[in-house]
Amino acid sequence: MPEGLTLSQFGVLNHFVRLKKVESPARLAKAFQVTKGAMTNTLGRLNKQGFISIKPDPGDGRAKLVEITDAGIEAHQACISALAPLLGKLNADLGVEDFTSVLPHLERIRIYLDNNR
Repeated sequence: MPEGLTLSQFGVLNHFVRLKKVESPARLAKAFQVTKGAMTNTLGRLNKQGFISIKPDPGDGRAKLVEITDAGIEAHQACISALAPLLGKLNADLGVEDFTSVLPHLERIRIYLDNNR
């Protein structure tokens, strides 16, 4: 990960980039199977870096809504760029055919999990 980002923070950024929607901290905690406190800590660090924004939920004054910022999208892209050499090695070691053949199956599993959280 680039300086200042943890794997869990990247996971949250990746979640937002992939799904392109606003989430509550509670829903994020459930999606990542962590405690609300752990997610609050991760979100606080991302917010401090300007990678997400946390706003009151207009429908429920007690709740919050989280969304990725442009800086968060840029940080996500920096992470992907930093991972590129590792993915290249994975392709070289496993073979492009093996790697690409498993992707559709993994995508189906990911979609199922996203829809059944």
